[in-house]
Amino acid sequence: MSHAQEPAVVFDRVTLRRGVRTILSDVSFTLPRGSVTAVLGPSGAGKSTLLNAVVGELDPSEGRITVLDETLPRPNVRSLFALRRHMGVMLQGNGLLSDLDVFENVALPLRTHTDLPEELIGELARMKLAAVGLGEAGLLETSELSGGMARRVALARAVVMDPPLMLYDEPLTGLDPIACGVIVNLIRRLNDALGMTSLVITHNVREVMDISDQVLIVANRGIVFAGTPAELD
Repeated sequence: MSHAQEPAVVFDRVTLRRGVRTILSDVSFTLPRGSVTAVLGPSGAGKSTLLNAVVGELDPSEGRITVLDETLPRPNVRSLFALRRHMGVMLQGNGLLSDLDVFENVALPLRTHTDLPEELIGELARMKLAAVGLGEAGLLETSELSGGMARRVALARAVVMDPPLMLYDEPLTGLDPIACGVIVNLIRRLNDALGMTSLVITHNVREVMDISDQVLIVANRGIVFAGTPAELD
C-alpha cells in the first residue's frame, strides 16, 4: 500500500480510560484518506473522548493509534505539537478571539506557526475567508458576526494551514437550519478541494449523512456500527 492509500487514522483494538473508568474498549476503525466520517452516538458515549485520543490529549490504555503515519502517544511534547500542526480543529464554541478582527483571527495560526512573509499571510487568510463565503468580512469585529458567520470564520481559521486532517466537534450546535446547511456543505467542499480527511462528531444525523462517506456509531463503550450511510439506512 502506497503512502497516499494508507488510512489517515487507524485505531487498532484501542481502549481508552479516564482514571479507573473505561470509556471505550477494544475499538478498531480506520479513516480513509480523503473521506468524511461522521461519529454519532448518545451524549456521554465517548465521541469527544475519541477525538481527544486522535489529537493526543488522551493516551490509549491498550491498543495502537496511528495518525498521519505517526503512532500515538508521541515520545515527547515537541513531536506531538509537530503532529498537531497537521491537524485542523473546529470546536463548537468557535474559539474566536474577541480582541482580534476576523482577518487577524484567521491569520493567527500562520503568524504563530510559520515564518511566512506578511504579504503571503494576508493572501492565504483572504483566500480562506473567500472559500467560506466571507471574502469581504475581514475587517469585521467578532461581535458583529452572526452565529453562522462566526462558525464560518472558525472554519476558515482551522483550514488556513491546509491541514491534511480536519476534526470537527459538534460544528452545527446552536445553528439554525440554513446555517447548518451552509456549514455542512462547506465541510464536504473544503474536504474535497483541499484533499483533507475529515472526522465530524455530531448529534445532527440528518444533516451530516448526505456529505459522509462513512458513519461510526459509538455506544456501549465501543463502535456498534461502522459503514456507509446507505448501509445504516
